[in-house]
Amino acid sequence: MAALPPDHLEHRQRLKHKFSTSGLQTLHNYEALELLLSFAIPRKDVKPLARRLLREFISLKGVIDADPAELCKINGIGPHTAILVKLIKEIGTLYLREKAGEKVQIGCTSELLDYCRLAFGGLKDERFCVIHLNAQNRVIDMDIIQEGIVNQAVVYPRKVLEYSLKKKASSIILAHNHPSGHVRPSEADIRLTKLIQETAKVLDITVHDHIIIGENEVFSFREEGLIY
Repeated sequence: MAALPPDHLEHRQRLKHKFSTSGLQTLHNYEALELLLSFAIPRKDVKPLARRLLREFISLKGVIDADPAELCKINGIGPHTAILVKLIKEIGTLYLREKAGEKVQIGCTSELLDYCRLAFGGLKDERFCVIHLNAQNRVIDMDIIQEGIVNQAVVYPRKVLEYSLKKKASSIILAHNHPSGHVRPSEADIRLTKLIQETAKVLDITVHDHIIIGENEVFSFREEGLIY
């Protein structure tokens, strides 16, 4: 008599079927993570590992945002699995970037905000970026201008606009993150934004918005009346 397959293999097939027929919304977070881990760890019951990761990193977002080196500290997670988790986030970022670029009108659309949240999520240091738009307000590209402490002293308007001129952008959206989670702009943020806006006007480039991304919040200069 042939040996019966391990219980976790049948459970894994049920998860795959549930996902393929009804989508991710029908899975618990640990089940979604379990399904992902199964592609990197095919011969082991990964449910306990999925639950352990969620306990360690608090949430599914925390797991996806985690640095690969931190993931590898968890018993059962090796470099191969850590790369898969990082790949999922990076592919998601590229997808949302392309999706935002498909929109004709870009201001503070949900697609653009989703892209920014994913692009900045989990970063421990500040990152200042410029999103370049063409005359039809489609996303051309996004450039990282500064990593580390973001203030007027290190983010020169000339540097920002040099990128925009090279990309032949008609308008731009500024975006940076506050790893602390607080999204209210500092005085330096406000001064820097005004300086870039004034310099951009000379070059006939419009600054549509400056978006600050926190852990769970977003601040829009335009929506708060700081950019007209």
